[in-house]
Amino acid sequence: MLDAGDSAPEISAQNQHGETVSPDFSAPTVVYFYPEDFTGGCTIQARDFQEVLPEFREGGITVYGVSMDDVPTHEEFAEEEGLLFDLLADPEGTVAEAFGLDTSEGRTDRRTFVLADGEVKAVYDPELSDPSGHAEEVLNDARNEYVQGG
Repeated sequence: MLDAGDSAPEISAQNQHGETVSPDFSAPTVVYFYPEDFTGGCTIQARDFQEVLPEFREGGITVYGVSMDDVPTHEEFAEEEGLLFDLLADPEGTVAEAFGLDTSEGRTDRRTFVLADGEVKAVYDPELSDPSGHAEEVLNDARNEYVQGG
């Protein structure tokens, strides 16, 4: 698994709208991996990121959620939850594998990466049973450490 100080991988994947997205990891970016759309902890986590999304954007930080679900599932999940950030579809696990995550069970563990300047700045392993509050923790750390004028 990638760790702080490692070079950011080059990735591209389709978002919930079927558009191909290639994140620019030279800018402050959060990529959070979650096991599956429409499950309890994953829904809590998505809602938390959505709740503080305006503050991420204010700090110039882009947020991406990634799971091994497909585009139509992401589309339905994003619509149902009112998510305004990209959910990247990774059904083959190539994005997860680029970050060094295990995809052998058809899903990934919950992990969050903060990237900037082309490298991994921090890695989080949120509590699997209750990830509430995780997005705010990442926001505060990213704003204080990785954003100019933070």
